[in-house]
Amino acid sequence: MALEPVELVTFDCDGALVDSERICCRVDREVFAGLGAEFTGAEIVERFAGSSHEALTAILEERTGRTLEPGWHEPFRQRCEDAPDAELTAVEGVTDVLDALSVPYCPASDGSHPTIRRNLGRTGLLERFADRIFSAHDVARGRPAPDLFLHAAAAMGVPPGRCAVVEDGPYGVGAARAAGTRAFGHCGGLTRADRLTGPGTVVFEDMRTPPGLLSGTGLQTPLRRTGPVGHRSRSAGRVRRCGPGRSGRP
Repeated sequence: MALEPVELVTFDCDGALVDSERICCRVDREVFAGLGAEFTGAEIVERFAGSSHEALTAILEERTGRTLEPGWHEPFRQRCEDAPDAELTAVEGVTDVLDALSVPYCPASDGSHPTIRRNLGRTGLLERFADRIFSAHDVARGRPAPDLFLHAAAAMGVPPGRCAVVEDGPYGVGAARAAGTRAFGHCGGLTRADRLTGPGTVVFEDMRTPPGLLSGTGLQTPLRRTGPVGHRSRSAGRVRRCGPGRSGRP
């Protein structure tokens, strides 16, 4: 069966648009250690990247052997938000990808609107997205549930089967599959390729390659060099953020 043409490309923000993962993993280790939960860097990537605040809390409670109070992450919120100030950059090659796409695109993140906009602004990407910014805080369930990507598709007026999602974490590609979108797993950051593989998923390392990959899996409109793509939908509305770091980060 021929694949439907892609009419919308949704990018995870942290790790697919902005290179924040290494910064966030370092901060997460420090925050979790302060709670009495020691994790290696590999464990942070394997267990937390792309997870919801609820999943993150459950893992921390398992490791510490105690129940965390609601809002446990609030004292660490500012620390997590301030950490990227001096170091944050756009993912290498992502501006080339955005310039080449001839269909609308948008970010979808676990972060709050202020956090997403700040990080996109720090890296010079914000003006490309206008009000097309989506968050798991708009929906009932975070990743790996499909709610975020279904919400973005509905807001942009595109059926899920005509959407592609570019993600760098296993929870994210799982959510993309569950939403019925095409999934593209970026393994050029901290996540190993084998953690992203699965049905209906193309795994790639260099962020500059998605236009070719997308064109080879059903993006039937030609890719071309262009400026920021105008949006075709209503506003995403307000968003919130989860707990520390990227996958459950405040």
